[in-house]
Amino acid sequence: MTALDALRVPAELSARVPAEQRGAGRDDVRLLVSRGTAVSHRAFRDLPGQLRAGDVLVVNTSTTLAAAVNGRVGGERVVVHFSTRGEDGRWAVELRRPDGNGTTRPRPGGPAGAAVRLPGGNALVLDEPLGPAAGARLWWARVPRDVPGLLSRYGRPIRYAYTERDQPLSAYQTVFAVPSPDGAGSAEMPSAARPFTAGLVAALVSRGVQFAPLSLHTGVASTEAHEPPYPERFAVPRTTAWLVNAARAGGGRVVAVGTTAVRALESAAGADGVVRAASGWTDLVVTPQRGVRVVDGLLTGLHEPEASHLLMLEAIAGRAVLQAGYTQALRHRYLWHEFGDVHLLLPDSEANTPHYRSNVS
Repeated sequence: MTALDALRVPAELSARVPAEQRGAGRDDVRLLVSRGTAVSHRAFRDLPGQLRAGDVLVVNTSTTLAAAVNGRVGGERVVVHFSTRGEDGRWAVELRRPDGNGTTRPRPGGPAGAAVRLPGGNALVLDEPLGPAAGARLWWARVPRDVPGLLSRYGRPIRYAYTERDQPLSAYQTVFAVPSPDGAGSAEMPSAARPFTAGLVAALVSRGVQFAPLSLHTGVASTEAHEPPYPERFAVPRTTAWLVNAARAGGGRVVAVGTTAVRALESAAGADGVVRAASGWTDLVVTPQRGVRVVDGLLTGLHEPEASHLLMLEAIAGRAVLQAGYTQALRHRYLWHEFGDVHLLLPDSEANTPHYRSNVS
């Protein structure tokens, strides 16, 4: 249960196309700013004025994959969502049913041993469910050797029914995306960073805001069941750990760009609040009970009231802040989802930035 279960988001507030198809550019979205329970309304281009010299923006450099591929199980048409590459070479995949409109509906996973025919004479074989965190919809599968090549030739970005039509893969890449040498990436875009442009990054740097890169390869989210995130691959470089620790020591604020950046950064933080270089798999789920150790603020999209991500937002900002912000977002008709508007959550006191907040002893 989240802080916003009583709220309902009308369907017309879903962003159906990217911002640049609605206006002037990627940064042509609105910015809802919450400083504690005080809410203000800005344009995303105003972001430099909301931050200050010494602040650090932590960004996810994972590139978005063309992770949806048509397939068949026996005589059944399916869409395969390639979610996460495992250390043993298998991939976690989700099978969904086409609904005739270019979008897909949920389909139970399995059965074990089922072969899924893919384009170009390729096939995958379902092995076993991923685990209880992902329910029964995600399965480990033995896959063709060259999955990046398969996705490059036959894949398209994952999209859901609230969007109007398929978009090119470039619409799902952020300005921070860096291709991985092994072809790994995110099944779904780390969308909080989507409105950034090269010009806006330059303006932030000129203001004295620093950028700290890390990677977390996001898997397929559950748009229907809003499950908590399952284990994902991440890497926090040594330079990023140094930047974050130095900012905290110098009174700067650590602002994560997206929930993926929070998950990766908090996974690299010790109980003492010090961030250290780390990589591997994280199963961390940030909740109000767990709290946060490093992150002071968050730039994120607007999430559905049932979404498990809201527990993370509550851990960072508190329940009252979320309720105030989302009430204003609905009243002023902000747009939801990956092509929508953005929410900046900052501490309510400019002079008193918390540098270590956790309910974990």
